[in-house]
Amino acid sequence: MNLKYNYWFFKNALTDKNCSDIIQLGKSKQLEIAVTGAQTKIIKKKNVNELTKKEIKDLKKVRNSEVLFLNDPWLYNLITPYVNQANNASGWNYDITWNESFQFTSYKKNQHYSWHQDGHEEPYKSTDPNFNNKIRKLSVICSLTDSKEYKGGKVEIQIPNPNNKKIVTHEIKELKTKGTVVVFPSFIWHRVSPVTKGHRNSLVMWAIGPSFK
Repeated sequence: MNLKYNYWFFKNALTDKNCSDIIQLGKSKQLEIAVTGAQTKIIKKKNVNELTKKEIKDLKKVRNSEVLFLNDPWLYNLITPYVNQANNASGWNYDITWNESFQFTSYKKNQHYSWHQDGHEEPYKSTDPNFNNKIRKLSVICSLTDSKEYKGGKVEIQIPNPNNKKIVTHEIKELKTKGTVVVFPSFIWHRVSPVTKGHRNSLVMWAIGPSFK
């Protein structure tokens, strides 16, 4: 799928207070080891806090960070307008019907998330009509920490070069600025490179809707 815009960003969309409030909210709750959807199936939804050291080591080869999920209404009121604006302004115009829970993510030294897509292989199967037969269409990343407070932790995407059709890696440098909100199609491959110094916090969310036709 050819895209005119591979991502859309809003620099300084969140105030320092917004970022601080979200970080404090995250710190007030219990963080857990992050796992991917595929890993969840492998461990059969086992409590990640009960995993063996070997299981944890294997999980961290793909994704090494800590997360928790948030559903506070004020977060949706704050972020959803940017998602809708990006969807329209970029020309994607995807049919979005619902937003998933927010994921507060903490990356410390040597933590990372290797190349992945946010979209799943199949639509959700759920008794909740907001999720049933829906897929992830847009991914949202909100930068809560200024890049002066950490090193590494680059958010990179893979995009085709229109001249030779080869895949090139592009860093979303806008996310180095605290308060930036970035929106991109969930099928785009992306990663977070290892943090080499400091601590990086972010807020992630996915907008879902009916399968593409």
